[in-house]
Amino acid sequence: MADDADRFTGMYDECRQRVWAYVVSRSGRQVADEVVSETFAIAWRRLDDVPEPALPWLLGVARNVLRDNVRAEARREALAAELRAWTEGDVADQVTERIGVLRALATLAEDDREILVLVAWHGLSPKEAARVIGCSSAAFRVRLHRARKRLKQAMEDVAESAGGHVPVHGRDRGLAARPSLPHVRSYNEEWS
Repeated sequence: MADDADRFTGMYDECRQRVWAYVVSRSGRQVADEVVSETFAIAWRRLDDVPEPALPWLLGVARNVLRDNVRAEARREALAAELRAWTEGDVADQVTERIGVLRALATLAEDDREILVLVAWHGLSPKEAARVIGCSSAAFRVRLHRARKRLKQAMEDVAESAGGHVPVHGRDRGLAARPSLPHVRSYNEEWS
């Protein structure tokens, strides 16, 4: 154990400044200390895996730690953006709109619902969704276009039967954009 501690201390003394400089060159001073600390913590846990010379291995670990930090930050930003989107506008309008869309979807044939859900809820491209359905990409696009038209008509019918218009807010103006359902990520093409 003393040999491991001596080896680690020597490696740390020899490489710390160069690892820190590498991290600063990639991401700036603000995260450098944290990334360098994590890099050397990994080196300590995997000391038997650290080759000689250690610097290239340590730089690779630092690069991976940076990449993981970037991914984590992107996830945090995406979550924050989604939460902001949910809190925009009048909540009553959003709830009314969601109910209207769900009612309209319920009136569609199962095939139309499946096509719309593959694209809207599951975020598949028309090419990917065509593979799921078992048809050509061109045939799927035609079916998707028709399903969207039927959904638009169903939403108008639901709005009429509800005695008025189902509100659609700013960023989701009309049926030219996606309904603002909380679990609808995005469409890969505009509604037509």
